[in-house]
Amino acid sequence: MNKKKIINDPVYGFIKIPGELIFDIIQHPWFQRLRHIKQLGLTDFVYPSAQHTRFQHALGALHLMGRVLDSLRSKGVHITEEEYEASLIAVLLHDLGHGPFSHALEDSLLTGIKHESISYLFMQQLNQEFNGALTLALKIFQNSYNRKFFHQLIASQLDIDRLDYLMRDCFFSGVPEGTIGVDRIVAMLTVHHDQLVVEEKGIYSIENFLNARRLMYWQVYLHKTTVSAERMVVNLIRRAQHLVKAGENIPASEALTYFLKHSVTLHDFKDHRETLAYFGRLDDEDIWGAIKFWLNHDDFILATLSTMLYERKLFQVVLSSEPIKKTQLEKVRTGISKTFGTLRSESPYLFSHGVVTNEAYTEGQKINVLMKTGEVVDIAQASDLPSIKAISKIVKKNYLCWPKNVYL
Repeated sequence: MNKKKIINDPVYGFIKIPGELIFDIIQHPWFQRLRHIKQLGLTDFVYPSAQHTRFQHALGALHLMGRVLDSLRSKGVHITEEEYEASLIAVLLHDLGHGPFSHALEDSLLTGIKHESISYLFMQQLNQEFNGALTLALKIFQNSYNRKFFHQLIASQLDIDRLDYLMRDCFFSGVPEGTIGVDRIVAMLTVHHDQLVVEEKGIYSIENFLNARRLMYWQVYLHKTTVSAERMVVNLIRRAQHLVKAGENIPASEALTYFLKHSVTLHDFKDHRETLAYFGRLDDEDIWGAIKFWLNHDDFILATLSTMLYERKLFQVVLSSEPIKKTQLEKVRTGISKTFGTLRSESPYLFSHGVVTNEAYTEGQKINVLMKTGEVVDIAQASDLPSIKAISKIVKKNYLCWPKNVYL
């Protein structure tokens, strides 16, 4: 069987699958599962064309990694064939641990467990299945390999992941402010003393990259309607978990039922192979399938939230730079109890509040620029734009969302 395939990608054109091992990994059910997880969760409620998946993003990251490694080799950076393939595998599998709706359910199904940790566990299991062929990829992913720039290409403030998702999310959402010069950034990357750096003449491209990322956060990733939809899904899952643990019959797929019944920890993923196996079968379709079952459920809150999501009757949202006052929360809680006739103890399922943050650039994790003088300088100091220093500050906004038919 010919395993050197070519995939037509709308962002980059043709993407080549470079070898049999990577082809076999892509064919694995755990990787194929990413076809059923949207890259931007519920953002298509705002931007209808944002239907792209983690599967597409992973293939895009694979493509960009190959381009970057080829560029580094052309500059004299020695990269062995084993390192080359391992880097491709590491970036291909970097998002394998994402659950349904990407980040949306990390607050409910997997409280306190980062998707990177699950990705690593999946990779360990795949390494056993492929007879140790992923050993170096695991080291690069975990940052235990001695050549540190390989890990920086996987996870840093200027990594392959960010380059692809900005390009892809901008393309599919139709938000032009997210456009970045990925070709020039790829060409400007180099290695200095085993660290990933940007050549001085690439400064302006990095400035644009950071500004684009900041704008995409406010316009797409943290769009208030997306925040509303995601919090509704979180509340829905929490309600389902509560009912299941109270002995109620909550119809759902076998995989989703497992995570509704069990409050899993990272130790459960490590110690019980069934936990990882169930997660490997869990995707967006489990949630939407359950929502259809729950539309007419006897539990009023579960049915109401399911219907609102299914019909896109989302919570209204208020964003503020000031903390949400207790008096506001009390008004919302009282209004919900009056409008829906629910107990005050149950009203939190029908509203949400919290904080969203926009962290475009953190100086603690630097993007280093190699100046023509040979000096290595943080982009915030190398750039002559004051905006770079400004966006290195974490911006926080408080949100409060509740049903539109509840008047305060």
